[in-house]
Amino acid sequence: MNIPLSLRRLAISALALAAVAHSIGVMAQATPTTYPERPVKIVVPFAPGAGTDAMARLVAQKLGEVMGGNFVVENKAGASGAIGTQYVAQQAPDGYTLLLVASPFTTVAASLPSAGYDPLSQFAPVGMIASGPLVWAASASLPAGNMKELISLAKQKPGALNYGSAGAGGVNHLVLELLKAKTGTYITHIPYRGVAPATMDMIAGQVQLVTGTIPALLPFIKDGRVKALAVTSAKRSSALPDVPSMTEAGYAGIDVVNYFALMAPAGTPPVVIDRINAAINKLVTLPEVVARFKTDAVEAAPGSPALLGHFIEADYRAWLNVVKTQNLKIE
Repeated sequence: MNIPLSLRRLAISALALAAVAHSIGVMAQATPTTYPERPVKIVVPFAPGAGTDAMARLVAQKLGEVMGGNFVVENKAGASGAIGTQYVAQQAPDGYTLLLVASPFTTVAASLPSAGYDPLSQFAPVGMIASGPLVWAASASLPAGNMKELISLAKQKPGALNYGSAGAGGVNHLVLELLKAKTGTYITHIPYRGVAPATMDMIAGQVQLVTGTIPALLPFIKDGRVKALAVTSAKRSSALPDVPSMTEAGYAGIDVVNYFALMAPAGTPPVVIDRINAAINKLVTLPEVVARFKTDAVEAAPGSPALLGHFIEADYRAWLNVVKTQNLKIE
């Protein structure tokens, strides 16, 4: 059917005016001075009690204090975080549903074809909260006291060393694949349902290696049941001041940090994102939050939404490269 040019122009003008009116309406509903006008849901894609859950509850409490609103945590666990993440991607982009993300946000999307979400196109970055390294831990009986000795042992006995992770496709798994890709070694990966059972098997001698957060492994490092070989960052952690970084250990470029950040559904108004971002940057400086971060062996990582966006993209693409290089097939 041929539509006269004049009618087409009129229709286009009407659509443009409607779009402007809608945009103005959205902005009027979500301005820096009125947001939040009702409870804001922070979705945690993991079960209660996990580190991500604890961080979300701290952030929810402090955002409420800083912004004068009500922030509530809702857990939607399953599929290595994919279920909760998919849920947030489908919510209205109005600032009233946010996602507390950690490393699985990018590692799972990069390694699992079934993840069902795109961390770049379906989400708007709000703000980084904190970040910290993992620690390479080894069984006390392993005849290697540092990373160079570990790599030498792995090359002498390809596949003989067993490494336990929190599950296929998670950061604990992919940091091993990164090490293998960069050093030309082969270490056998054994996935567990969490770092805790993998750690128990390492103590029992069933596996020789694990990486995990410093708070999770610190008690066993302190009592000598496991050895800390290096932290997975470019610099040392104040929680383990005597343990070298990967760069100091001679493996620059094999740096990995676990991060915590807030994301929103794509299309969330920038005025809302900027208001939450300003509150995040304020709350991470509060003395009680700084003290809590020290206990959790992480450091505040304030910055703009754009800075978080650059980080997420770089992290995601780096893990995609590891998955491709290692020819990982994870279902």
